[in-house]
Amino acid sequence: MDSLPEERYGRMGDSHSLRVRTLKATPKRSASVTSAASARSRAESETDYEEILAPKPRHSYAHLLQPWLYNYEAPTTPATSTSPGINPVAKPMSPLRSPPNPYLHSRNFSLPANLQVSQGKINQSRQAGSDADHVKFAKLDRTDSMARRWVKWMAKVGMRDWVVPLTIAGNIWVKWAVGLGPYSGYATPPIYGDFEAQRHWMELTLHLPAKEWYSYSSGLWELDYPPLTAYVSYLCGVIGNAVNPSWFAFKTSKGFESPEHKVFMRGSVIVMDLLIYIPALWWFSRLWWHNRSRRTQQIALLTTLFQPALLLIDNGHFQYNSVMLGFTVLAIDLFHSGHNLLGAIAFVCSLCFKQMALYYSPAIFAYLLGRCLALPSPRNVILLSKIAAVTISTFIILFSPWIFKDFPNLLIQSVIRIFPFNRGLFEDKVANFWCATNVVVKWRRRFDPKHLPKLATFLTFLGILPPMVHMLGVSLSLRGSRSEDPITNPVSTSSSQRPIPTRIPSNPPRSASLPPKSAPSTARPFPTIQLLPWALFNSSLAFFLFSFQVHEKSILLPLLPLTLLMDGRSEIDEGVGTWEWGVLVNNVAMFSMWPLLQREKLALQYTVVTLLWNYLIGYNPIQIPSSFVKFLSLFAYAAIGGLHCAEWLYVPPARYPHLFPVLNVLLCSSIYGIAYLWGMKKQLEAGWAVAGLGEYTKSEMQSVTSSPAPPPPLKLSEAATTYMKNSGPASAGPHSPSRFLSVNEGDAASIRARKRRSMPAGSNVFLNAA
Repeated sequence: MDSLPEERYGRMGDSHSLRVRTLKATPKRSASVTSAASARSRAESETDYEEILAPKPRHSYAHLLQPWLYNYEAPTTPATSTSPGINPVAKPMSPLRSPPNPYLHSRNFSLPANLQVSQGKINQSRQAGSDADHVKFAKLDRTDSMARRWVKWMAKVGMRDWVVPLTIAGNIWVKWAVGLGPYSGYATPPIYGDFEAQRHWMELTLHLPAKEWYSYSSGLWELDYPPLTAYVSYLCGVIGNAVNPSWFAFKTSKGFESPEHKVFMRGSVIVMDLLIYIPALWWFSRLWWHNRSRRTQQIALLTTLFQPALLLIDNGHFQYNSVMLGFTVLAIDLFHSGHNLLGAIAFVCSLCFKQMALYYSPAIFAYLLGRCLALPSPRNVILLSKIAAVTISTFIILFSPWIFKDFPNLLIQSVIRIFPFNRGLFEDKVANFWCATNVVVKWRRRFDPKHLPKLATFLTFLGILPPMVHMLGVSLSLRGSRSEDPITNPVSTSSSQRPIPTRIPSNPPRSASLPPKSAPSTARPFPTIQLLPWALFNSSLAFFLFSFQVHEKSILLPLLPLTLLMDGRSEIDEGVGTWEWGVLVNNVAMFSMWPLLQREKLALQYTVVTLLWNYLIGYNPIQIPSSFVKFLSLFAYAAIGGLHCAEWLYVPPARYPHLFPVLNVLLCSSIYGIAYLWGMKKQLEAGWAVAGLGEYTKSEMQSVTSSPAPPPPLKLSEAATTYMKNSGPASAGPHSPSRFLSVNEGDAASIRARKRRSMPAGSNVFLNAA
């Protein structure tokens, strides 16, 4: 492409021009490609839409529909290129370097002369477009991060397929480096800590029959986790006993510590991650972001894998929380794939590994019940019966050693161990409602200890009721609409339009939205699956704030769904949203666990891992646009920094020995409360996007029973239609109107809704759709 026709593309340096940048050319495609194939090819593309660039736009009309395709172009010199508008081939830039400023160099491309638009509208569009370009590229710069630059660099050097393996390898390396430090209870006899508790459970499950696991008492670290934890401890004990029997010698190995044993225990956590947690996260990133680019999926996986809170608790403090969380993510994956029964089994496994998974149970219950209620009779009863049967059967299988022997005494003993209500309202300084208000109210002095669990249960019920009722309400509003079909009614929380129920045709049209080949196959996800992560976040955060016997580590449960929701950030995201809130809550959660980590001498790991994660995802609170979350973030980080400095420089007075932990609780619990309100707001917005604000009207519901009609084509303005006719078939190409405009009404509405704000003012004169 040595030269460009002046009559088609306009004169270089024309006074009426738009500033664009070009990075590389896209291959030409045949003009006979159908709209369905075009939509599929864009969804399956290995490249982000922002990278689909060309030396010159074949039609300036096309760029009005897709303005994010074109960026700024660096000027060429005669020494490097003789063709105007063509960039020389450049070497891939190192991911350690930030991208150059796009404003330093630019080239002007003129609009085609045969597009008949009035002079005044062009000037108006040009003036508004200049300001919009600056705002747009400011947002693009704000989304830049080390992770994004590294993924782009891997793609440019031809190593795209190695991004996920190297991400997992780097994550394992960081976990192992954190594990080189001390663990909970290191060299602190006779109580020790969670490391000794896990070792002791491996010891007693190895040497005692299953019926005695929940009745045996050695005076310390009794088995108080559900049966699946006991089975995993038994398996680890068998393997460790084969390596070195002294590690788990019965009654004589209490407090055993050795470098080899530490390596075995640390390695068992990483192996569990590789077996359950990491595969579930990888599947989630492919399922949930299946309509996004491969790069976004890879960055989403990296963001979740390097989440600092879980990394420090499991690999520093030492626990197996990733197994419980991995089963929960697996349940979400199965629900999203339409396998409700398998998803129920996966969540029961999460419950039977750690009882803290009960924080998620209201949201899971509301989703499955709503899925059943939305079906017509008798299908709803059949599905509900199947879910109940597989759930009860899974519980019976896992609790079988305590059900079929000496029933119900052994079962009651195991339940008492798993739910210890006699321990009190709270044990340590936890950033929840009870510990924060205890500064003034003194709950354990003014109230009978027997009544406090009931009060905590009541407040917890009030906290989990809104997300449950909302999800059930959305499910009931979809009853009879049959909008759960992912082909005729694709689910999207980004739409601001109220969906209309659509009759499912026997043979879906070719122009329907098809799932990309890069995503795992899905089979009828219910629309409220888009609400499930928000309901999980709100439900678990309500449990953390108001529940009985909460530990600092329980904040891991609200962090998981929030991190899953925030990690799909795109370069074209506008405004302030889930990503900024998610990073804020994650960082505040790290500070809320600071007293625990400081006590276990993990201050270095706490600092390095937190800064590493923020650097990888490119977080800078100063660059957040002016908003409430920016003010809250700056206030929180200033308070966190001030408390760290004060704790380092000053010793609290003897009258207030817990001054700094209490201030920590007051700050973090306040932010958690605000985050709960924000989470409910986001869930309401997601529900409105799925089903609207209320029930469908009679006229809307009639469309369900009426015969399906083919979708109307997109109608263009007279000027645009004349321009397309004059262009001729020779102009068909990767950016021709035939590719972008052969869409149905739903696709056109999606394009307009997502991209209208990024167009220059006045350019929507070409998009007068009926």
